[in-house]
Amino acid sequence: MEMTKATGFDESERNAVYRAIRERRDVRRGFLPEPIPNELLHRLLEAAHNAPSVGLMQPWRFIVVRELAVRQKVHQIFLDANKQALASYEGEKQQSYAGMKLEGILEAPQNLCIVCDSQSSQGHQLGRRTMPETAIYSAVCAIQNLWLAARAEGIGVGWVSILEPTLLREALKIPGHITPVAYLCLGYVDAFATDPDLERAGWETRTPLKSVLSLDEYDSRWDQGRPAS
Repeated sequence: MEMTKATGFDESERNAVYRAIRERRDVRRGFLPEPIPNELLHRLLEAAHNAPSVGLMQPWRFIVVRELAVRQKVHQIFLDANKQALASYEGEKQQSYAGMKLEGILEAPQNLCIVCDSQSSQGHQLGRRTMPETAIYSAVCAIQNLWLAARAEGIGVGWVSILEPTLLREALKIPGHITPVAYLCLGYVDAFATDPDLERAGWETRTPLKSVLSLDEYDSRWDQGRPAS
């Protein structure tokens, strides 16, 4: 088996990796009409396909969504789910929610649905007998790979989770044994925000690393509703 020497990347390469992680954003606005070239889309999907997976099961499946009529169906599913979500809030929180843009389904020239085949025989159940949910976790690793590669390529990605899964299955003809994991909007954008949209909108603030870090055992302060300060 061919091996490579276990050395780190040089400084510029390390900086690029950490920059992609630091500057990755969930993009909902500012998509440009220019389509993503097929060779670039392939690179992004290849990056996703190189993600780690338990038992080497590679449970992810990629549904590229380009047809406007299909995206319109998905957009309507979002509108209905978003209306229900809005009704679940009250007062200032409801007003704040109503003012946020939470998808770019029609604006982005490219949509992508990533689903997971948790029952796939590939991998021979290695690592899944005690934790079957690791199949979904593996698919999420693929999503993160794609997201970081997209940022490095100057492509915006927005994850739309305000969708009723059953209706999304119907719109994309996803069979019952397959789990929809992420519906993404992809495309070139006019700019990347310096801070996450939800933070700039005052919806939530990020917590420092020290508040979610413990040594040797679970920190009971985490059960008080927020990470420990």
